Amino acid sequence: MYEPTPNPLPQLAFLWPAFAAASASEAAALMARQFAELAGGGARPAPEPNWNTPNSIALGLKTVRLRDFSTATTGTPTLLCAPFALHGAGITDLAPDHSLVTALRKAGLRRLHVTDWRPADETMRDLGIDDYLATLNVLVDHVGAPVDLIGLCQGGWLALIYAARFPAKVRKLVLVGAPIDITAAPSGLSQIVAGMPTALFEKLVRLGNGRVIGRKVQKFWGPETIAPEDMHRLLEVEAPLGSDDFLALRRRFQAWYAWTLDLPGPYYLEGIDRIFKRNALADGKFIALGERIDLSRLTTPLYLLAARDDELIAPEQLFALSRLSGTAPADIRTDLAPCRHLGLFMGRKVLRDHWPAVADWLTETETTRIDLSQETRTRTAP
Repeated sequence: MYEPTPNPLPQLAFLWPAFAAASASEAAALMARQFAELAGGGARPAPEPNWNTPNSIALGLKTVRLRDFSTATTGTPTLLCAPFALHGAGITDLAPDHSLVTALRKAGLRRLHVTDWRPADETMRDLGIDDYLATLNVLVDHVGAPVDLIGLCQGGWLALIYAARFPAKVRKLVLVGAPIDITAAPSGLSQIVAGMPTALFEKLVRLGNGRVIGRKVQKFWGPETIAPEDMHRLLEVEAPLGSDDFLALRRRFQAWYAWTLDLPGPYYLEGIDRIFKRNALADGKFIALGERIDLSRLTTPLYLLAARDDELIAPEQLFALSRLSGTAPADIRTDLAPCRHLGLFMGRKVLRDHWPAVADWLTETETTRIDLSQETRTRTAP
C-alpha cells in the first residue's frame, strides 16, 4: 500500500487547481502571499513530453488534438476523455507498464482515441465548460457515435455531463476518480476548495489576464521535483530504485510533470463554482448547452472505478452516481483499487489488475452479460 510521507506529496493536486496545504486556511494564506510572484515573469515553459505509444492525430482543433491509438478500423470506438487541468493527457500513456493506453489495447480495445487538450492561449481565455462540451461533441461525431466514453478525474465529470446531455451518443460510460457528488464524503480537495473564498480563485485568473497560467502556479500543486522514493511507490514500480529502468521512468515522469497547461478563466471558475462550491451536477442544477442535467434520467450502463486511498476524490463522491443515476443496478459496476489518485492512471499494478476488467465490460455483448448473470444465479442458488 502507498503510505504518505511527512512532506506533502505532489499528487495532492496533480489534476485540479487547488492548493496542497495542511488546511484550507493555510492554502488561502499561501496563495495570497504569492500573488505578487505570480504576476511576474515566471519560469520558462517546459517542452511538451513525448508519448510512449505511436499514434496519429485524427483531428486537430484549436482546443484539442484527437490522438488515434487504434489497431483496427471496425468495432465500437472508445474515447478516453483525459483531464483538462494542470498536466497534460500524457497521463494516459506515460511509459511501458505505466500506460493506460497500452493496458486497454492489450485487453482487447482496438479502436481507441484520447483527447489531448491544448493549453489555452490568449484567444481562448473566454472559453467555458460549454465550449469544451461542444468540442467533445465534435470529437464523438468524428470517431462515430455511439462511443464508449472513459472519463478520467476532471474528464470524468465532463464525460458524465456529455453523456447526460447526448445520451444517444454514448453506449457505455466509465468514470475513474471523478468528483460527482461532493457532499457524499469529505476529501482533501473538496475541503480545500470549500474553505477558500471565490475571490482568491478569481484573482488568480485576473493575474493571468483571463487564464490560469500553469507554469506560474505549479508551486501550489507540489514541489518542482519529486523524491524518487515517493515516485517509486506512487507508480508501483517493479524495478529497484537505482536501476536504469527506474531512472528512465523517472525522466519520463518528470518531463510529463514539468509540462503544464494554461486554462481559460471561465472554464476554471465554472468548475470551481459548479462542481465544488455548489455541487450543481449532483443537485440537478447544472445547465449544459442550454439544458438542465438531470442524472436520474441517465440510463447509460456505468462502470465506476475509484482509488481506495484517494487523497483528492473520496470514492463515495464517485460511487454516489449509482443512486443519482437512472441506470439499472444490473448495468452498474463498481471497483475500488488499492492505490492513491494518480495510481488509477499510471500505477503498474492497477493497470494490470483492474483495467482489464473495464475493457472486458466494454467489449462484452448483451448475450454475454445475460449468460454471466444466469451463471452467477446458478452458482449462488441454495
